[in-house]
Amino acid sequence: MTGGSVTGGSVTGGPAAGGPAAGGSGARGPRPAREYALALGAAAAGAGLVLLSVRQGWAHVVTVPPAPLPGSTVAVSGQDLVPVAGALAIAALAGVAAVIATRGLARRLVGVFLAAAGALTVLLVGARVGPADVLAAARGTAVSQAGSATAGGGAGAASSTVPGGGAPGLGAAAHVVMVSFPWRPLAVVGGLVVLAAGILVAWRGPRWPAMSSRYSRPGGREPQPVADSATLWESLSKGIDPTEQPGQVGRPLGS
Repeated sequence: MTGGSVTGGSVTGGPAAGGPAAGGSGARGPRPAREYALALGAAAAGAGLVLLSVRQGWAHVVTVPPAPLPGSTVAVSGQDLVPVAGALAIAALAGVAAVIATRGLARRLVGVFLAAAGALTVLLVGARVGPADVLAAARGTAVSQAGSATAGGGAGAASSTVPGGGAPGLGAAAHVVMVSFPWRPLAVVGGLVVLAAGILVAWRGPRWPAMSSRYSRPGGREPQPVADSATLWESLSKGIDPTEQPGQVGRPLGS
């Protein structure tokens, strides 16, 4: 009775003691995968948000020329005002691919790069932009558009030039209208998301799975070459298992 109860207790207690350990290992397993997916998705979404935002109009330059010339409005995008922001967003997208392809210290360095790109994006996009900056960007945009029209044989470039303005479509009576929402704040949000994702990669990235680990064989063993048909038939005729690895003692089939 005593032995049976002890045996029964051990049998019952064994799975109960091992259950939490196995469950704990399973609970710890998905966490790096979730962090991995979260960091990659956040970095890609933040960089995409910055790219979308800088391509939108952040300001308008409205010109009221003397009569009878018509007025004009030149849209100034975030790319015109902060061209580095778009380049940083593209670099951040490349960093997302680098996170997938690296491991260990290299992945940590990629995380530092992502964090730096996000922080620099926030600083540049959040910096003060005055009317003079908008006018300079608008003049550059108008000149480039006029140059493209002239190179293409267009005749409308000269007709949009206002006397005394110094640039096509921009006269002395031009004034700036800032577009405060939503694109510039969204660009700041995108930079903050990239910054947070980069910090997560630098902190936890070396613990995440690497791309090549899914395809590596356990123990680093290389796949053995397949023998030709003659060798296979010879092994079978001798009663030797042809699938055993080199260095193993041959054993008869069925053993």
